[in-house]
Amino acid sequence: MEVVAAAWVCVRDRRVLVVRASGSDAFYLPGGKPEAGESHAEAAAREVREEVGIPVDPAALRLFTTIEAPAHNRPPGTRVRLVCFIGPATGEPAAANEIAELAWFSSAESHRCAPAIQRLLTELVDAGLID
Repeated sequence: MEVVAAAWVCVRDRRVLVVRASGSDAFYLPGGKPEAGESHAEAAAREVREEVGIPVDPAALRLFTTIEAPAHNRPPGTRVRLVCFIGPATGEPAAANEIAELAWFSSAESHRCAPAIQRLLTELVDAGLID
């Protein structure tokens, strides 16, 4: 089984914004599964607004990478395909809805992230965007 989700990569001061949902032990990017008729960019923008309260224009998002990895907290064999966008936003993020905590991570905190986010952190380091 494969879960497809869209997420937003927000880098500030060489760290990336991550969130942890209530009841989860791992950090993820703000994002989620597209609803019917919704593009990946629209899904990422909607989820960012719902999870951290920041308005993001889907038209301003550009594809950064697509990560495939084992899905965290899902049945064995489940994989995730995470379509990651990067793009501008204004405002300070704040945890909302199911989000219990948000943080700004460098690669040193990789062990606290879901497998797909661990891979993303490596790509961000390779791209020179985070430490």
